[in-house]
Amino acid sequence: MSHAILVVDDEERLGDVLAAALEDLGYSATAVTSAKAALLALEQSRFDLVLTDLRMPVMDGRGLLREARSRWPDMPVIILTAFAAVRDAVELVKEGAFDYIAKPFEIEDVAATIRRALRLADVVRDNERLRTELEGRHSFDTLVGNSPSFRRVIEQVTEVCETRATVMLNGESGTGKELVARAIHFNSPRRTKPFIAVNCAAIPETLLESELFGHVKGAFTGAVSNRIGRFAAADGGTLFLDEIGDMPLAIQAKLLRVVQERSFEPVGANRSQAVDVRLVAATHKDIRLAVEQGAFREDLFYRLNVFPIRLPALRERSEDIPLLAAHFLAALSETVGKRVSGFSPAALAAMASHGWPGNIRELHNCIERALIVAKTAMIDVQDLPRDLFEGQRRAGRDSLPQDLDAELDRIEREFILEALRRSDGVQVKAARMLGIAERSLWHRIKKLDIRLNRTVAD
Repeated sequence: MSHAILVVDDEERLGDVLAAALEDLGYSATAVTSAKAALLALEQSRFDLVLTDLRMPVMDGRGLLREARSRWPDMPVIILTAFAAVRDAVELVKEGAFDYIAKPFEIEDVAATIRRALRLADVVRDNERLRTELEGRHSFDTLVGNSPSFRRVIEQVTEVCETRATVMLNGESGTGKELVARAIHFNSPRRTKPFIAVNCAAIPETLLESELFGHVKGAFTGAVSNRIGRFAAADGGTLFLDEIGDMPLAIQAKLLRVVQERSFEPVGANRSQAVDVRLVAATHKDIRLAVEQGAFREDLFYRLNVFPIRLPALRERSEDIPLLAAHFLAALSETVGKRVSGFSPAALAAMASHGWPGNIRELHNCIERALIVAKTAMIDVQDLPRDLFEGQRRAGRDSLPQDLDAELDRIEREFILEALRRSDGVQVKAARMLGIAERSLWHRIKKLDIRLNRTVAD
């Protein structure tokens, strides 16, 4: 898509000629003859750049620049001026104009200046977009869940994010430890500084020290140049040490010194380097047990465990599964480019009864696969991965219910309640979701003694 340029010159012929030249260069150009007309055009259409004459009646280029900078601060403004007013144009650059072009000019000079201005504006716009996306991706809104155990996690994140305290996250694999670590960083005063993540279990012991602290040239075979480590890269920001429980004891001793003294020595160096880093550590292991077994330093544990946060497994917060599933479905629908409105009660019931050993990560993968294979506007139980629930079905065959009628009533009641919640208590919609007649639903509600009230959707 070509950039749109607004040309402002009280000499109508010159403005039209310049706009035509810009059109020939591939831009979309519009010419107006006054600052008032320019402001009206800017209000009605989107422009990427303004090219304006300095000397104009009523409101001159300076007045237009000030108005444009206050209302559209990211849009570059280039000033056209006669040689006699070059000093004024230099002052305007100090006031926010991107650059000035002296009359008479060559169209090549105008084109070169416009290219530079648009290139810079595009970079600024992309950076702003990425920053906004980043903040949105790691805001508290991405921490999805209403269960008491997960609400406690959000409360703890809120309490600690504004502090400098070291945080220890503990939870099973797939519970979202890195997501919480990023939320802590991007909602802290360090949000504009780097967030650096290191998986201590994924890096060989022989390389981990160099990875964390960096090295100097010649420190060991293969060290052909200086290299900064993750601590130096995270200076001023947050360093996330994932799977800290797998860190070798020798590296633990060096990490303890960094935590205590806020300085470190790159491998092969003889001088310490100060560093200001907020540490967030995470593990799926029982670190207290590791301390008792001598696999983790007790002094380091107490240094890292200043503010512990335990992330519950998904099976401990099964009431959050519908919210998480809807959240993942909305995000993945946009990525995959496929519109699916939601889940059938049977699919929600199946997901709610699954154990989810892989936790949130497993649920995310399940929703992505179901979205891909879904043939209708709603994900049904047949769209879910079959192998995901085979263990559940085998377990069900191993034990029979003591009272089959009561068990069937329980299952039927769960489906009906879920359909009523999803339809905000509207029985016509609930019946349609369940594939039964409204009259049949009414009889089942009476039979199961389901009481409808304003809180059914809750």
